Amino acid sequence: MRRLGARGDGRTLDHHAINAAIAQVARGGGGTVVLPAGRYLCFSIRLASGVALWLAEGAVIEAADPARHGGRYDDPEPRGAQLYQDFGHSHWHNSLIWGDGLHDIAIGGPGRIEGIGLTRNGPGSRWRAQTGERPLSMRGMSAEAIAALEPEIDAMRGQGNKAIALRDCHRVVLEGLTIDRGGHIAVLLTGCTRIAIDRLTIDSERDGIDLDGIGHASVTRCRVNTPNDDAIVIKSSLAMGRPIGVEDIVIRDCIVSGYDRGTMLDGTYGTRRWFAPDRDGPTGRIKIGTESNGGFRNILIEDCRFERSRGLALETVDGGVMEDVIARRLTLHDVTSAPVFLRLGHRGRGPAGVPVGAMRGIMLNDIVATGIDHNYPLILAGLTGHPIRDVTVARVSLHYRGGGTGDDAARLPEELAHAYPEPSMFGTMPAWGLWARHVDGLRVDRLTLDHDGDDARAPVVLDDVTRITARETSFWPQTR
Repeated sequence: MRRLGARGDGRTLDHHAINAAIAQVARGGGGTVVLPAGRYLCFSIRLASGVALWLAEGAVIEAADPARHGGRYDDPEPRGAQLYQDFGHSHWHNSLIWGDGLHDIAIGGPGRIEGIGLTRNGPGSRWRAQTGERPLSMRGMSAEAIAALEPEIDAMRGQGNKAIALRDCHRVVLEGLTIDRGGHIAVLLTGCTRIAIDRLTIDSERDGIDLDGIGHASVTRCRVNTPNDDAIVIKSSLAMGRPIGVEDIVIRDCIVSGYDRGTMLDGTYGTRRWFAPDRDGPTGRIKIGTESNGGFRNILIEDCRFERSRGLALETVDGGVMEDVIARRLTLHDVTSAPVFLRLGHRGRGPAGVPVGAMRGIMLNDIVATGIDHNYPLILAGLTGHPIRDVTVARVSLHYRGGGTGDDAARLPEELAHAYPEPSMFGTMPAWGLWARHVDGLRVDRLTLDHDGDDARAPVVLDDVTRITARETSFWPQTR
């Protein structure tokens, strides 16, 4: 690296030398580019097939700031107006480290990526602030509204908004890195297969790890803190221009959280911020969805811990089928919304005629959650004529803060088929422990519900739920 001109002094732009080293190693048949200890100020780094980028102990890649460092990130690909997912999920080259159409690549080591010069915003942020729409979709916007976004899209040129972005890459390893501030998305993998992500530590402004349209992937032993957005999220959007099904995914032994940004890395675990930008509690969760066009199959989430975050969310609202999902041995503490949220809706973001999707074969086993926001029980929410099918809730213990009123108990949540899915979409729920509507096939086995203080609501409310079996279910306190 030094021979090719890299200084590692935190002042010299080093991406040219790093890119030259990657290209040289690729021409030689592949190998490893090692960054020794030092601070490497960089704009876009372009990966190559057969090459591993290794950050040694003490090595830091710092994302340069176009306003201060006299350079620019690679431009986002010219893909036209993205109608069905936001700008950040639809472009990859405008990133600190990116790869497109590659195979056999790796980024790893005990070093760090610091996204100081990355932006966390994308075009349309002003329009979203005015309308409340989340995330940006141009579908349904007037021509005038789309035209108004053009200056914002142009403003993204030269800006970087992701730490690592990979598109259509196969046999990928990401391991050991620490990412401090990742911009809009710290790690985005789209249309990739054969992925191993292990021991990443991420403390970021928005999404942590986004896996979109991927297959045969594992995410293990990662620690992700993202108070303003999702920590680990699996999507099946139209970012590749077509629906791609997600299948054979394992998320294991990870910790996700919504502590104040930066305080996971410094060890103070701050809790001063009470709300994410959408005005709900801190996010920091594991989620499947919201974008679901290609569907999801055969996903295992196990041995994970949620801290000061929203609970597990499984959402299918843009068509597609979600089936054979197992979530087991999860521990949640200080839950800022529902401990588990299953939602089959019909937002229908996609080309005309997107049908209602389906959700079936969901197993929720061995889950313990404490300190749960009293407004939101475990929620299973299908649609009229489109129930969620075959859900198992086994050996689940949920402890709520309590506080529901008689007025809350009388509430009847609207269907809201087309709404963006969050537990808060329904408002305070009429049950404090479990609320299910439009479910066909619900098996409950050893469910324990408890709450602090007083709560005037019933522990369980079921509406249009058929084929129910239950055993060894207890509610405490039994009298209020």
